Amino acid sequence: MKLLLLGTSGYHPTDLRQTSCLMLPEIGVVLDAGTAMYRIRDHLQTDQLDIFLTHAHLDHIIGLTYLFDVLYQKPVEHAVVHGESEKLTSIQQHLFAHELFPAMPPIEWRPLTASVELRGGGTLKYFPLEHPGGSVGFRLDWPDRSLAYVTDTTASPGAPYIDEIRGVDLLVHECYFTDDWQQWAEKTGHSCLTAVAQVAAEARVDRLVLVHANPLESAAEPLPLDFVRHIFPNVSMGHDGQQIDF
Repeated sequence: MKLLLLGTSGYHPTDLRQTSCLMLPEIGVVLDAGTAMYRIRDHLQTDQLDIFLTHAHLDHIIGLTYLFDVLYQKPVEHAVVHGESEKLTSIQQHLFAHELFPAMPPIEWRPLTASVELRGGGTLKYFPLEHPGGSVGFRLDWPDRSLAYVTDTTASPGAPYIDEIRGVDLLVHECYFTDDWQQWAEKTGHSCLTAVAQVAAEARVDRLVLVHANPLESAAEPLPLDFVRHIFPNVSMGHDGQQIDF
């Protein structure tokens, strides 16, 4: 199974990174719809596209407005946007308000259920995360592999969601701040480096890839990963365009 990191920035895009968007092309699944959403067009392989939203902040949903071009003359017959019911309502009422975006793309809106069946015999489950305005994380399981996606939350070694991600082969987790910004991380609902490494170690995941980078950090490697390898060795920084086999 291949996971494409199409957008790995938080808050706003930069010359290096677009905002949150991950894709599993083989099964037509997209996780979040940030500014990288336009890149999906080059990777479509299925006749249905399932877009799962973690929450409704603009850097995670603005790409829904790109769907006219993403789907133009492509084989996708059905595009479904999955999310918490109240978030979907807000998106329809506000992002697609006539004064802002007067034409609704060809979308079916579907509230998240406890378990969603995926192509290839997989299932997707969601779990709550603490974040201003509310957010959720996702765990995707197949008989032979597993993936968890956790974004927009403040990581800590005792975070309730650790049990939800325990033992996954691949954990993709937001990491916006270095450790000296802990107070600001708690205020904004984002994560610092050491805490994310501690979460990965406590959950006993196989691999950790960091996304949702601080856009003010212009380096390709914006976090000092060597500082936390003694906590969790198998950690790397995700990059736009990266393909991960898991």
